[in-house]
Amino acid sequence: MIKIDVLVKEKKWKKYIANPKKYLIFKTNKIKKLIPQLKNKKVSYTVLLTGNRDIKNLNKKFRNKNKTTDVLSFPFYQKNELKKKIKMNKDIYLGDIILNYYKVKKLRKNDFKTEFNKLWIHGLLHLLGYKHYKNIDFYKMKKKENVILDYIENKR
Repeated sequence: MIKIDVLVKEKKWKKYIANPKKYLIFKTNKIKKLIPQLKNKKVSYTVLLTGNRDIKNLNKKFRNKNKTTDVLSFPFYQKNELKKKIKMNKDIYLGDIILNYYKVKKLRKNDFKTEFNKLWIHGLLHLLGYKHYKNIDFYKMKKKENVILDYIENKR
């Protein structure tokens, strides 16, 4: 089971995704079999759909970067701690994802929902312990993102 709390601070999100919570729950449930950590678990996470000002403030406060960004992820557990928690518990809170409407809209190489999917999947993978400090890690994470994106957009 997946529980997602969705907070919408930037109302323009609703123009493209009428019910973000329902949308994210549907998509996350669809990908459960692609992510072993999600199988047979009650997983929850929070998504904040916001704009430039809020994400810039959070980026400055938590990452000491005084600029706007597309997505921020705040995992509740470090990777090793998450592995232990997953083995021991059925209920797991993964953390928080913050998405910037204006960056999704600006990034639109594809349609809005595809760009949105790319970013929340990226954020979710961070909550699951994926990182991309090194190029090799970036490519592994990108490959996983693309597999998930292809799957949820029925391109397979």
